[in-house]
Amino acid sequence: MAKMEVKTSLLDNMIGVGDMVLLEPLTEETFIHNLKKRFDHNEIYTYIGSVVISVNPYRSLPIYSPEKVEDYRNRNFYELSPHIFALSDEAYRSLRDQDKDQCILITGESGAGKTEASKLVMSYVAAVCGKGAEVNQVKEQLLQSNPVLEAFGNAKTVRNDNSSRFGKYMDIEFDFKGDPLGGVISNYLLEKSRVVKQPRGERNFHVFYQLLSGASEELLEKLKLERDFSRYNYLSLDSARVNGVDDAANFRTVRNAMQIVGFMDHEAEAVLEVVAAVLKLGNIEFKPESRVNGLDESKIKDKNELKEICELTGIDQAVLERAFSFRTVEAKQEKVSTTLNVAQAYYARDALAKNLYSRLFSWLVNRINESIKAQTKVRKKVMGVLDIYGFEIFEDNSFEQFIINYCNEKLQQIFIELTLKEEQEEYIREDIEWTHIDYFNNAIICDLIENNTNGILAMLDEECLRPGTVTDDTFLEKLNQVCATHQHFESRMSRCSRFLNDTSLPHSCFRIQHYAGKVLYQVEGFVDKNNDLLYRDLSQAMWKAGHTLIKSLFPEGNPTKINLKRPPTAGSQFKASVATLMKNLQTKNPNYIRCIKPNDKKAAHIFSEALVCHQIRYLGLLENVRVRRAGYAFRQAYEPCLERYKMLCTQTWPHWRGPARAGVEVLFNELEIPVEEYSFGRSKIFIRNPRTLFKLEDLRKQRLEDLATLIQKIYRGWKCRTHFLLMRKSQIVVAAWFRRYAQQKRYQQTKRSALVIQSYIRGWKARKILRELRHQKRCEEAATTIAAYWHGTQVRREYRKFFRANAGKKIYEFTIQRIMQKYFLEMKSKMPSLSPIDKNWPPRPFLFLDSTHKELKRIFHLWRCKKYRDQFTDQQKLIYEEKLEASELFKDKKALYPSSVGQPFQGAYLEINKNPKYKKLKDAIDEKIIIAEVVNKINRANGKSTSRIFLLTNNNLLLADQKSGQIKSEVPLVDVTKVSMSSQNDGFFAIHLKEGSEAASKGDFLFSSDHLIEMATKLYRTTLSQTRQKLNIEISDEFLVQFRQDKVCVKFIQGNQKNGSVPTCKRKNNRLLEVAVP
Repeated sequence: MAKMEVKTSLLDNMIGVGDMVLLEPLTEETFIHNLKKRFDHNEIYTYIGSVVISVNPYRSLPIYSPEKVEDYRNRNFYELSPHIFALSDEAYRSLRDQDKDQCILITGESGAGKTEASKLVMSYVAAVCGKGAEVNQVKEQLLQSNPVLEAFGNAKTVRNDNSSRFGKYMDIEFDFKGDPLGGVISNYLLEKSRVVKQPRGERNFHVFYQLLSGASEELLEKLKLERDFSRYNYLSLDSARVNGVDDAANFRTVRNAMQIVGFMDHEAEAVLEVVAAVLKLGNIEFKPESRVNGLDESKIKDKNELKEICELTGIDQAVLERAFSFRTVEAKQEKVSTTLNVAQAYYARDALAKNLYSRLFSWLVNRINESIKAQTKVRKKVMGVLDIYGFEIFEDNSFEQFIINYCNEKLQQIFIELTLKEEQEEYIREDIEWTHIDYFNNAIICDLIENNTNGILAMLDEECLRPGTVTDDTFLEKLNQVCATHQHFESRMSRCSRFLNDTSLPHSCFRIQHYAGKVLYQVEGFVDKNNDLLYRDLSQAMWKAGHTLIKSLFPEGNPTKINLKRPPTAGSQFKASVATLMKNLQTKNPNYIRCIKPNDKKAAHIFSEALVCHQIRYLGLLENVRVRRAGYAFRQAYEPCLERYKMLCTQTWPHWRGPARAGVEVLFNELEIPVEEYSFGRSKIFIRNPRTLFKLEDLRKQRLEDLATLIQKIYRGWKCRTHFLLMRKSQIVVAAWFRRYAQQKRYQQTKRSALVIQSYIRGWKARKILRELRHQKRCEEAATTIAAYWHGTQVRREYRKFFRANAGKKIYEFTIQRIMQKYFLEMKSKMPSLSPIDKNWPPRPFLFLDSTHKELKRIFHLWRCKKYRDQFTDQQKLIYEEKLEASELFKDKKALYPSSVGQPFQGAYLEINKNPKYKKLKDAIDEKIIIAEVVNKINRANGKSTSRIFLLTNNNLLLADQKSGQIKSEVPLVDVTKVSMSSQNDGFFAIHLKEGSEAASKGDFLFSSDHLIEMATKLYRTTLSQTRQKLNIEISDEFLVQFRQDKVCVKFIQGNQKNGSVPTCKRKNNRLLEVAVP
């Protein structure tokens, strides 16, 4: 036998008992205590054989991560701790590998976590199946169908903030590889009565609140809705807002999910229009009105709501108004029209709202099915997920609870049948003798409800169809007559009561002994809810709607297809749906998830034993355990059993070489386990009593401790031996390295000595050769010198007579020429850079070249300046000319000048041509604007400043208001005589005007600007260009300014400023204006 991989087990590190089949002793108290113990340790899943019990934790737990998915993927069901992923994986692998269709039945009461459980199953299957673009699209559509159905089919109840108010069964279809192809959804019994009325503390369906909270203002206006919940009678206000629920965000999620599933934009809009119409139907109110013939009729109070509904649905207002006021009854060839009183009108309105919404929900399910159905015709494998309401026992139980409990009776029946069938098939497959198991068969209860002759549903249909006066009381009387002798039926007048007249039962009630307990039903409303009657006038009015979707929802309203046959009742429709569901489930391999709600407060860490006990009883969980352990409580394949317990037998430890079954037989014989406690199947060992399994676990635990001690002992010995051998090996290595180091050191010393001797010898030889070379060189140089002197003497003798007269002059000219030649050649290589600001120049080599040297320096500087100027554009030349002008005017005169050198002159700081604010100002000026800047104009009276726009054009100087752009003053440049400013670091300047000119009527201008240097320079250049006269620029710390008829002295002083470095201006007296400069 190949060595198996050692894996963990359900029995390892178990908190409580992971499988209730192993619970000992089995009582209701121990069952609840085990659930509570596991719940307190965040173990919310427990098994009953292959059934998963799920306790809602009411909080997020870190047990659904992708890592957890991988942990449970392709693992045996009992290999790891109980988890919903284990059941999902078992079902998926059976479908994929064994070609068995599967169904997962999820039951439990509202708030127990059924919807979340179904989502977890679908998300796990989506995670472990195949990948690919097409497969991922199918998976995404299947998963995104949930938000759509939850929005339209779920509501907030007192028990659950997201309670499913309909039953859902989804068949997920797979190909032969196990990749999803599509799905089909079936819905059962939508609680449409919630549309018109909700119990206290509960809400209507989510979609109404999501639409009003999340829709845009434009969409609400289009749907003729308002965001205020209190405007709609169908919405309860006491719990309109739910803590932790964002309806606006959920609305966006639903719209996105509809798009992913495949809804077209116009389809989604049509759905929302129907929802809006249902919401507005509740606002229609009626008032009584008496006719001449004495009959009562009803009229609509306010027709505005009716008008808006008709505009939404495309129905003629008169047609719908008549349908709310009259009812037409057809019998053969006769038509009788009767008026509706106020109560009947309200009934008709609510019936229309309920039918419209329920039919819309059915249309949504069919539309989703069209999108997610498999596109291929190949044979498909199917996994069904049933998320349906659990058994309900309320204080007041009506028709809805009756048929819900009927459905749960059928599910319990099929659960018992399939569980026993699965047990029996396994016993036969393993060749184990099958023993009969006694259990309660609830078929008698199902027959009481669904019998076609005298069942409760049949009698309810018969009562609804018979002529004459039909009430809930006549229906109860019929039940008392037909079902009086049934042992599971009780009423006040039934014969099964303790007395002839059972006073413990209220009037108008009957009681049924279900498998989960007795339930008292209020008979009031049974007949009306079973009839589910919608007047034909309303159906026909809906069929006449211009709204395509609404028209398709009411095909019976077509006058050409009038069917006088009464439509099937709600009870008969549900009975047929349940029969179809049961037939479907019986063709599949079942997997069960039983959901339990730990408390009524929807709070974490609270475990109400009384509430859990109630659910355990009506879910029949104890009976499930008894059925499972009626024969053998535990069974396991031989290989994992031998792998787990082989250490308990000397013959099987550590390795067993034979078949696994033989090894298990040897193991059990050596442990002396009684033969009646176990049986050997074909591939599994069956253990009858959990005590036997716990005994094996105790022995294994003790043996593991002994083996751990043995392993520790062997490990310590191995560790010490290993340490000794390592030390010995290390000593040998250290010795070898030391000997190597000593030899290397000795060799290096010998090598260094040899190198020293060699260097001394080479030095002696080199010095000897050097002496010889020097002697040879001196000899050669001496011979050359003697020859040169001799030749010189010969030449002088030969040519003395030719050069005696001009020899000195020629030698001088020749020498000067050579020096000049050398000077220019050296200058070529020593020239400085071409930057005009580079002051470097090579020194002159001779004194007589001083003037030449200076002239060359001047010429070179002029040349490189010209080269630099040639690079300028016309714009740059203009800027530099302005900068040069500013230098001539202000350098060493105005303290503000140095800070302006590095700032470019821009001129147009306000961008009047681009700013729409100054459009009016731009239109008023025809000339080119040279300067556009905001300046502070100094008030002549108090020295305070006002912001003005300073504009300089070719001919004029203008001042305009900064806010309005209106021109305040216009001065021709010919009237400007002088500009005055201080020598200090401030921006104040005065513009003096020609006396007697029109512009000078109010006197001179005194300004303050951050761009004083630029403005004065441009004003100077512009004035010079236009008038051919230089503008006088006066720089002085005191100057006179003409203010109307008075002359005021402006004086600049040094002072400490409160506001930092900003100069301030203050009027001292009538003749003095003082400017304090920091």
